[in-house]
Amino acid sequence: MAARPVSSPVPRPAVPDGLYRKERDPSSPCPSPSSSRRRPVRSLPDVCPKEPTGDGRGLREGPSVVSEHDRWTVYSSKVNLPAALNDPRLAKRESDFFTKTWGLDFAETEVMPSFCLGNITQEHFRAYLQESAQRERIHERCKTLCPVKDDFADAIYSVNSNQEKSRAELDQVPKIFLKPDFALEEPVTFNAVLPWSHFNGGGRSNRDVASSKLLQEKLSHYLDVVEVSIARQISLRSEAFFHAMSSQHELRDRLKETQEAVAVLRRRTAAIDRIMCQGPLAALRAALARNNCVKLHGKLKLMAAVHQTQPTVQLLLSTSEFVGALELIATTKEVLQQELQGIHSFRHLGSQLCELEKLIDKMMVEDFSMYARSELNRSLRDDTQLLEKERLQSLVFGLLRQRKLDFLDIYGDEMIAAAKAIVSQCVAERLLSIDDIDTEVVTKLAEQMRLMTFPQWFEFLKDVFDCFLLFLHRMKATLGVIRSVVLEVLESARKNSSAAKSHPEQLRSHEAAGTCGDVAELAYLTHDGPFISDALHGAQRAGTTTPPGTPDADSASGDQNFMYNSAGDTMPSDLELNRVLNNIQELLHAASDISHDRCVKILTARAKDGSLERISSGEFVDLSVAVESFAKDTEELCGRRSVSLRGALQSQADRFVHRFHEERKTKLSLLLDNERWKQAEVPAEFQELVDSMADGTIALAVRKAAGPDERKPGDFLLVKGNKYAVVGTVLLLIRIFLEYCQCVNDIPAIATDMLMRLADLLKHFNSRSCQLVLGAGALQVVGLKTITTKNLALASRCLQLVVFYIPVIRQHFESKLQPKHLSVLRHFDHIIKDYNDHVSEIWAKLVAIMDSVFEKVLTKYEVKAPMPSACFRNVCKQMVKMHEAINDLLPAEQTQMLFVRINSSLKMNLKRQLTRLGVVNDGGPQHGLVVVDVAFYTENVQALKNLETLDLNMAEIWEQKR
Repeated sequence: MAARPVSSPVPRPAVPDGLYRKERDPSSPCPSPSSSRRRPVRSLPDVCPKEPTGDGRGLREGPSVVSEHDRWTVYSSKVNLPAALNDPRLAKRESDFFTKTWGLDFAETEVMPSFCLGNITQEHFRAYLQESAQRERIHERCKTLCPVKDDFADAIYSVNSNQEKSRAELDQVPKIFLKPDFALEEPVTFNAVLPWSHFNGGGRSNRDVASSKLLQEKLSHYLDVVEVSIARQISLRSEAFFHAMSSQHELRDRLKETQEAVAVLRRRTAAIDRIMCQGPLAALRAALARNNCVKLHGKLKLMAAVHQTQPTVQLLLSTSEFVGALELIATTKEVLQQELQGIHSFRHLGSQLCELEKLIDKMMVEDFSMYARSELNRSLRDDTQLLEKERLQSLVFGLLRQRKLDFLDIYGDEMIAAAKAIVSQCVAERLLSIDDIDTEVVTKLAEQMRLMTFPQWFEFLKDVFDCFLLFLHRMKATLGVIRSVVLEVLESARKNSSAAKSHPEQLRSHEAAGTCGDVAELAYLTHDGPFISDALHGAQRAGTTTPPGTPDADSASGDQNFMYNSAGDTMPSDLELNRVLNNIQELLHAASDISHDRCVKILTARAKDGSLERISSGEFVDLSVAVESFAKDTEELCGRRSVSLRGALQSQADRFVHRFHEERKTKLSLLLDNERWKQAEVPAEFQELVDSMADGTIALAVRKAAGPDERKPGDFLLVKGNKYAVVGTVLLLIRIFLEYCQCVNDIPAIATDMLMRLADLLKHFNSRSCQLVLGAGALQVVGLKTITTKNLALASRCLQLVVFYIPVIRQHFESKLQPKHLSVLRHFDHIIKDYNDHVSEIWAKLVAIMDSVFEKVLTKYEVKAPMPSACFRNVCKQMVKMHEAINDLLPAEQTQMLFVRINSSLKMNLKRQLTRLGVVNDGGPQHGLVVVDVAFYTENVQALKNLETLDLNMAEIWEQKR
């Protein structure tokens, strides 16, 4: 059976001081002088000491036979393990392998496993391997970097040679014996180690015996090699065992000395206790008993003071000092819970105080409601200063102390009721000065307001605005006082918390001063006066609560600070106080909204029958200015932009704009339906209006007093030096433009809506005029016999005048619109395009009229004498009529452009007719006759005004023909 493999660490050479030194790589550089002077690190000893070599310098200093020849050590006994196992005393030496090597009882004896040793696995060493892994890597790196010293070379060479020799000997042992799972009970392993060919023979021949002996000797040799290696490893680790044994003995000696020292210390401590401590402790016990008696006396006095709590609370409530009563109740409850807890005579006092506190809560709420009602409902014409400010502060502090944070809801309800009463009061006051309205017959406020004339109603509305502004001023003053109290409480709480954080030593010292605190509590509870502050002053003057160095001037504010500090536990938190502050601001905002809502109802009641839609633009402007002024005042006062009143005014403005637009659109439709499309005279007032627009004044002129006007009307409307022949409808349309612009000047808020309505009006004029003129609708509507070229030219010129003024109107509206609404100006661009298209269609219609005339006349054209022909005479006559119809209506350049297009139409018709007749540019008689007609036409046309350069250009006609 093979021995268990054991590790064979590389022995380290010993140094003179008995310390292990780190091995260095010979290839690494020499260490520096500083590192050579450094003390070497002592390595941990191995589990077993290393085997000493023949060298005088051992790997570690230990027992030596040479140096200690007079003392026997374990190194003096060296016995070969195989020699000890081969017992020479046996009488009979068997040739069997097992009995020869391990004795006769080997096969028969069963070795029981030890119960003291556990089953050791690799998991037991995992923690150690993890801890030593880092040091092992450092060690390996140092071995690589640092060279081995010269004095260690021989030792290392000797150790390496022994290891190589041992490894070479172990290599002779077959690997099967060294496997961890080696087990002879397995048939395969057993057959590999002991072939049955040596034992299964029927008889024992000499050859079999020799083979068995050879196998036995070989296995014995393997055993010797393993045992020698094991003995070497044991000798290498013997020193560590002896070192551990010596440490054990030294530790036992030190424990014995420690035990004796502890026994001596105990005896001395008992003597000190008996001589020096028992007497002083008795004195301390007596002092403690005296202090207990003093505290008992204080408790009795405190009980007497608590007994007087209820009468004192009743006295405070009779003077409406709610805060003092609450503080007294809170202090008494605190004393009952901390100082007098468990006192049988006071078992019902706590519940009685709680009921009394609830009663005070109800009284404070009712008192606050009465104060709010009286303050909000008193006459607004009286002094605007707040009355009974101290009473309000006391109530607010008491409600905050009791966490009755819904008191603002009570104030809000009273505020709503007061706002409703303001409107009724204003209506009643206004009706006193109006004799036409019988209040006994007309009882409803809305009907009474509708019966007023607009000036009366407008004055009433301004009175309501003034009353609501006074109402909001009074509310803001009241809420300002409430806000100041909340801020004061919040600031005091923050100061106390910061002081507690920054000076914890003072806080602990005040807590330690129990006697002074008891005296202060007694002074507070036993005071007979009506005001608690007197008791506090007395305690401060007595020096019980005032710290040294505090000036007397601070005593005035000490009362309130004391109340804040004593109520610190019951006061709302910072979050709740901040929420109350937000609610105060929201209440002011709600007051502004309610004021606007009541005014909206007044506006809605007046507008129910449409009376606000029938007012003039000036009156509507006055209404808008008053509403906007009230809205700005409330916004500055309350810090909130209320939109309800502005929205109601905007709704009325939309209705006003709708009525305004529908009236003028209807008026324009009636004018167009009665227009005969003849040139109208231009009154002087319209010419002045146009001139003022040229100067940049986009507004209606002030009407002069009626009287004889000596100025004569003109035939044309002069606009920046240009003459415009217009119809009467266009003159009124210009005035309507200015009415829209004037309305926008008065009410800028409706600029966007008014622009859309004006665009609709322009589109309506364009479409309706197109239907009446180009569509010949005027034949049925007005009763015209025909739509003449003069009607068409006049319509074209009217449209051009409107197109001229559209950019002026656009610029005016652009100055009134907000930047986000500038995109609606694109409607003017679309309208200009529509008007220009309409003008182009009219011109195309004029050209088409002449084209049909040319086509009709030239179809009868024959190239024969006499010349000029009747056909060309008729063409010249039609051209003269056209010129006479439009020359006075259109400018010279437009007349010339129109006749150029008509001339081009004549060329096309003449070319077709000459092609039909087969006339060519060959210089023949027909060609000459055509030239004569064309010359006649050119002469007659060029004789017309503004057409001196017009020519048929025969060369182009013949060139086109070819």
